[in-house]
Amino acid sequence: MDLIDTHLHCSEHPDDLLLNFAKFNGLEYTLAELLDLMEKFGIECGLLLSPPLKHGSIVPNEQIIELCKKSHDKLFPIVTAEPSEKEMATAVKLAKRNEGFVKGFKVRLGYLEVFPDDPIFAPMFDYAESQNLPVLFHTGDTATSSGSLKHSHPLNIDALANKREALKIVICHFGNPWISDVGELIYKHPNVFADFSGLVAGEGAKYSEKYIESLSSKISEAIYFAGGAEKVFFGTDYPVETFASGLKLMRKLQIDEEDKQKIARTNAMRVFFSES
Repeated sequence: MDLIDTHLHCSEHPDDLLLNFAKFNGLEYTLAELLDLMEKFGIECGLLLSPPLKHGSIVPNEQIIELCKKSHDKLFPIVTAEPSEKEMATAVKLAKRNEGFVKGFKVRLGYLEVFPDDPIFAPMFDYAESQNLPVLFHTGDTATSSGSLKHSHPLNIDALANKREALKIVICHFGNPWISDVGELIYKHPNVFADFSGLVAGEGAKYSEKYIESLSSKISEAIYFAGGAEKVFFGTDYPVETFASGLKLMRKLQIDEEDKQKIARTNAMRVFFSES
């Protein structure tokens, strides 16, 4: 089964906040390792995003684009856009300069105290709509204890989806722990999708197996509620989650093999690569 990984990190930056996750998972967290693991686990291609840095900013998008260029069409960049007029202009300019290569934008809800329908994002949304590019939103739990759950709750997406029906919206991490709420959002809005990346952050803990079973049941029930798996993507959030853990979760979903294939590849190709 070929897969598209809709959520990956790799920066090789010494202040990368995700280095502790990499260490915990026994990962080198380098471009070479990422590409080797993708080949080993049958990942056809992936989307690379800027990880957060220890002082609150992100690895520059330009660095992510350069890493993708080194991957020989295995990795494609998502531009992370911070909520200021200057950063919006810079993000759109960068996407225009790399048109066809950049596959969307990302907003870090929860890491920043901003809601998805804030007017500051309007220039990016306008451009994304004009180019049929998705906008990904971090939702749910954050990698730091200082994150704002009020801002990262997935139900905040509802107001934006009501206002922007032409905007392709991706809810990252399935809004965990508010998974059933995401089931409602992908059911209600034709333009809203979700990935289940980064949900298994390290195996081997006392209840890790039961936790994976619980996640499998909750995501499966959200898919039942939505009426099918056409709005759901596979992702790992490497190095937060290993490929083995992400695939284990997907295989445990209580859905048929046709829907698992949609989650693994077909849906992402349609939304990010315009493949019908």
